[in-house]
Amino acid sequence: MTKDLTKGKLFPLIIEFTIPLILGNLLQLLYNAIDSIVVGRFVGKDALAAIGTANPITTLLILWLNGITLGAGILIGNLYGAKDYKRLKRQISTAMIAGGIFSLIVSLLGILFASQLLMLLQVQKKILPMATMYLRIIMAGLIFTFIYNYFASVLRAMGDSASPLYFLAASALFNIIGDLFFVIVLHMGVHGAAISTVVCEALSVVMCLLYIKHKVPILRLGKAWLVFDFKMLKKTITYGIVTALQQSTVQIGKLGIQTIVNTMGVPEMAAFNVVNRPDDFAILPEQNIAHAMTAVMAQNKGAQETKRMKDTFTIGMKIEIVYGFISGIIFLLLATPIMHIFTLDAQVVRLGEEYLHLIAFMYMIPAITNGVQGYFRGIGDLKITFFSSLINMTGRCLSCAYFTFVMHLGFKAVPISYLVGWIVMMAFEIPFLIKWYNKTDI
Repeated sequence: MTKDLTKGKLFPLIIEFTIPLILGNLLQLLYNAIDSIVVGRFVGKDALAAIGTANPITTLLILWLNGITLGAGILIGNLYGAKDYKRLKRQISTAMIAGGIFSLIVSLLGILFASQLLMLLQVQKKILPMATMYLRIIMAGLIFTFIYNYFASVLRAMGDSASPLYFLAASALFNIIGDLFFVIVLHMGVHGAAISTVVCEALSVVMCLLYIKHKVPILRLGKAWLVFDFKMLKKTITYGIVTALQQSTVQIGKLGIQTIVNTMGVPEMAAFNVVNRPDDFAILPEQNIAHAMTAVMAQNKGAQETKRMKDTFTIGMKIEIVYGFISGIIFLLLATPIMHIFTLDAQVVRLGEEYLHLIAFMYMIPAITNGVQGYFRGIGDLKITFFSSLINMTGRCLSCAYFTFVMHLGFKAVPISYLVGWIVMMAFEIPFLIKWYNKTDI
């Protein structure tokens, strides 16, 4: 149910809000992870590499859609905190219509130019047909991805982070069953994995709609879903584009790294696909803690509770740092078992172990940078989050190219370049944080 985040003790409030976000995003990661596990174990190394090369593109396009939902969520949180319900409903319907149209356009373009996009990433010819079909099927279901993530963002902005988790959990369970059925029973390979993912995303949308109909009166807009406010659209686009650019910048950076890795060979491509899964499992909770900070701060900004906003940041940063330390220890100790979950290929396992052992020491830095980004989103200054992400990814890609083609470090170049990106990002953010945090009025 929706919840007023302008009241109550902050530490339990942030923890209570964060846990469903973390679990929800882990379940979303489970979609692709299950595809990789099933395909890697039952189809082969080439199929695993095909999924790995397609995933960065699908993630990039999805992040553009999520940028709209995150930007709208900040505005919705402000209006909900201010208890301006009339404007709140207009904001909800306007963002839904704009995002729906945009997602359909992106879906069509993704289907039409799937092969060309993959060739830009230097995907090897023998896996190009598999990767192209996988990408096209995923793109066909993009509208379901947007609708679920939009409703989830709206509910979170109004203090309900638990309900979207339940829908996603049920969908993930069906995705496991679907993967096993389409890939193992029907022998459909990567195509079956993609079909299973799309069907289950549609299922999560249906569950969202049923929940809203019966449990969330404020979202029963009826004909008001057709209300389109052009004045609100401008601000929604401003917030949505900046957050989309920020999130897509991160993914473009990953695409740049993927392109470099693709020049190394199929074992490195497969290893990169595998290590991205546990790496995401480590980084996304840090982002979720920051998203919880943003949600609490957005409502309190609407209610003009400046001190409570700053207290939210302080508590959130403490949680970030503790989590970053724990996740690094886990990945350092369990690198080999983690790799064996995805593949038994000795060369791929060795490369993955090398990556995880190096990057385990680095998770403290993105914990800090994510917390800082949560703060700036919460106060509505999205330009800082965009430029800091741009600096991060630029530093990451340039250093990876240097370490690969000049210093010839091989697969080790990837985690070392991540460290470079995070350091330059933090160096950019901290001065702005000090300036804004010391203001008496945010």
